[in-house]
Formats: sequence, structure tokens, C-alpha cells
Amino acid sequence: MKIAPFKLERYFANYEFNTSFLLCTSDCESMSIGELLSLEKGSEDEFKNHWLGYTESQGNPVLKEEISRFYEKTSASEILVHSGAEEAIFTFMNAVLKYKDHIIVHYPCYQSLFEIAHSIGCEITKWEVKEENNWELDIGFLKENIKENTKAIIINCPHNPTGYLMSKEKLYEITNIAKHHNIFLFSDEVYRYLEYDEKDRIPAACDIYDNAVSLGVMSKTFGLPGLRIGWIATKNKESYNNMAAFKDYTTICNSAPSEFLSIIALKNKEKIIERNKAIVIRNLTLLDAFFERYSDFFTWVRPKAGSIGFPGIKTGVDIEKFCIDLVEKSGVLLLPGTYYDSNSRNFRIGFGRYNMPEALEHFHEYFKIQNNL
Repeated sequence: MKIAPFKLERYFANYEFNTSFLLCTSDCESMSIGELLSLEKGSEDEFKNHWLGYTESQGNPVLKEEISRFYEKTSASEILVHSGAEEAIFTFMNAVLKYKDHIIVHYPCYQSLFEIAHSIGCEITKWEVKEENNWELDIGFLKENIKENTKAIIINCPHNPTGYLMSKEKLYEITNIAKHHNIFLFSDEVYRYLEYDEKDRIPAACDIYDNAVSLGVMSKTFGLPGLRIGWIATKNKESYNNMAAFKDYTTICNSAPSEFLSIIALKNKEKIIERNKAIVIRNLTLLDAFFERYSDFFTWVRPKAGSIGFPGIKTGVDIEKFCIDLVEKSGVLLLPGTYYDSNSRNFRIGFGRYNMPEALEHFHEYFKIQNNL
């Protein structure tokens, strides 16, 4: 397999751990092991005595049971635990797709959602969303681009990087199209449960379509990326088994400490999600005020879920040069839209962390100096 470099990850490798203010992070505020263990009485002693042998390749049964509580009609036996969402995407693409298959991908997106398929030799159609349409998915485009060799539709909602959240009606439209053509629906749902209004939450794809694969992870809504625990949920037993078999050639099984700590987090999911949602909503209010104040300079389609948005610059500034100048002069990191192979006007901004107000203030100071304001 030959696969193109992961642009976004190479960008973060250069800046993430030597920059003062990360204003484009995709995750929520994290916590220490001690803080996490304090949520569950007796867990500290359990953790100290936890066995460090091999774990079950499909995931700790207790962990799978806790994960299944995210779903209404999907059981623990239909959960396959991975080492992060990245591995889950990798196993799905390699276990389900083959050379010359066609996929339709919600775009812009995390590069793995199309690049791995491209490396296999699949044909890719980018289902591109536009800022002027509020990042809305066009169902007509989807219908027009289904082919005889279409194997899967790849969606991401809540969406990275825009914060777009489709309606329940639109999800059912997409699902019905997939059913009609008997094709897979791979649904990246890593920001699920971080909707600002719970009434806007859409069903998990795996609960409403047997050939759907729902993707989840501990990294985003929970803010625990260091655990490296992700999963897929699907009722398609053949695909499940194929993914499990392919995983034997990647990690085989997951980290025992990570699975233990994930169980603690999931048992206390309401507390963690409530904390992170409060941080996100507080910071989003600050962003609303900032972009309203500078509406002559920036565009801002307010997200409906998640901890990231995708504003744009109205002037003819090259966005990559803008972001690099910002980080070099003020220590504030933004992610240019070019790293999504998208246009050169938008940038990703992250607002899931406690220090986001300080990072925004430094960005504000830079912006005022650069524009003589």
C-alpha cells in the first residue's frame, strides 16, 4: 500500500507541542488519570491492580457493554473496539472496500475518510458542502452520483471541520438512498452527544440501517484522546467479522489500562459531557461576539454541535500564509482550510478547551495590529 502523507497530522507535528496557544484543537478539555479515577469510588485501587496481559481482540466485554448504551438498538456484540477512530476507519476501508469500488464522501473531511480508499484504488466522489449554503448537504447531488459500482456513502455528522449538524429528516433520506441501492453507510459520529441543543441530536446510523457502520471515539466529546480508544457499531455481521480479522494485522488488541480508564469515563459520561459542553458553549459565546465585531473581515456560520468551526476571511489573504504568520508572531495556532484540500479562505477554530479565551485574546491582539485597528 502506498498512501499520501496525512497533511493535517504533518502540520500538527510541526506546531502542536511547541506552540503556546492551540486555537484549532478538535477535542474537548482533557483530564488527568487522577481526575478521571476520582469520578468512580474504588477505581484507583482497581487500576493499580489491573492485569497487564493481553486483552480480548474485539474489546473488553464490560467496555463494549458501556459503549452500547450510546445506541438504542445496537448491542454489545455489535461493537468492535479499536485503538482510536483512525484504526477503525483504516480497518473498515480495507475490510469492506476493494479496487475500483466507488465511494461518495461528505467533504471537506478528515483525510482518512477518503485517502485510505484512494490508496486501495477506489474511485472517489467528493460530496462537497459550501459555506454560502450553510454547509448543507445536497441530497440531489447524492442521488445523481450513485453508480453501479458505488459501495459506500461516507458521512460525518456533527461535522469536522464546520460544526454542521444535519436534520433527522435528511439522515433518513440518506439512509433510504443507501437502502435502495444496498450500499454501506459509514457514519463518523465522533462528536455525537456534543449537540448544543439535545433536541437536534440525530439517531446513530447503526440503529436505523443494518448496513450502516457508526464510528465513535473517546477523543472528541470526552476529551480523552490519550486513551486511544475508538469503536465501530454495526449490525452487518459479515463486515464486523471482516474488520475484526483485518484488525489482527494492526493492533490485535487494545491497551488494558486504556480500556479500564475508558470504562470509568463511560460510567460517568453524563458528568464529563456536561462539563465539556459547558466549556464549549461558554467559548462559543466569545466567538460569536468576536466574529460579529469583525463581520467586515470574517464569515461565520455558527456550528450546531461539536467543538470546532470553519470561519473564513473575506479579504484576499492567503489563508495558509495568514495562519503561519499568526503562529510565528503570536504563538496562536489555527488550521488552514488548505489542509482539508479545501479552499484557501477558511480556517478551523477549536473552542473545547479552558484556555480558549486566552488564545482568542492573543489572536485578537494580532489581528488588531495587522489591520491597524
